[in-house]
Amino acid sequence: MKEILNEHFSGERALFQGNEFRICGSSFTDGESPLKHSRFIELSDCTIVCKYPIWYSENIKLKNCTIAEESRAGMWYVSDIKAEDTVIEAPKCFRRSNGISLCNVTFTNGEETLWKCNNIRIDGAKVSGDYFAMDSDGMEVSGLELTGGYSFDGVRNVTVKNSVITGRDAFWNSENVMIYDSVIRGKYFCWNSRNVTLVNCTVESLQAMCYTDNLILRNCKLPNTALAFEYSTVNADIIGGIDSIINPSGGVIKAESVGEAVMDGKMVDVSRTKLIIG
Repeated sequence: MKEILNEHFSGERALFQGNEFRICGSSFTDGESPLKHSRFIELSDCTIVCKYPIWYSENIKLKNCTIAEESRAGMWYVSDIKAEDTVIEAPKCFRRSNGISLCNVTFTNGEETLWKCNNIRIDGAKVSGDYFAMDSDGMEVSGLELTGGYSFDGVRNVTVKNSVITGRDAFWNSENVMIYDSVIRGKYFCWNSRNVTLVNCTVESLQAMCYTDNLILRNCKLPNTALAFEYSTVNADIIGGIDSIINPSGGVIKAESVGEAVMDGKMVDVSRTKLIIG
């Protein structure tokens, strides 16, 4: 690899079609698309302050880098990219990309980030922003701290562990989701989804987990959760109580206490749901 140390790049396409570069302590400013169509690039201790810095590229590594707010739409149509100990201040990062690995990454404005991407691994990330991870497929997530609404909309084949997700409308229209040892807070969690399992989780939500098929809860706590499970098929083992449930479509719900259970025979076949309290 050719090494580039402590350089400053500006203008349009500064390292266009770059191949096999190890870039350290350098900056990219005052231009666009500096690393477009690049391959086998390693960046460390670098700062990027320009639009569309890494597009149509492959085999990219970033370590201890900063992607400034001006670098909107930073990494699109990229394959095999790894970011470690990096701060991404720009929105709309990662779009239609494949093979993404994030370790100890902070997204200060993660709005519309990780859209329509495949094969993603997150091992420690802090995210602030709405519409994170829309329509992505194949995600392994651990140690995520997310604050923002409408996250994980339309995702498929996702596993989440040891994470905290705060914000309304998380995991809508999702499929094949496994969530372990995590905390989820926010209104309208998990609607219009299928094959969703939560194990050892805490959920605090108004009108949670509605219109969902094959919803499974194992050893979960649902404090401050009301009007849950409407039109959902559910198999739930709840530790402690739940404020209220409303018209589940079927299944078994076990809880130590239920503040209110609305079972309206005009809306659902109440014989299909078994409620066990105590």
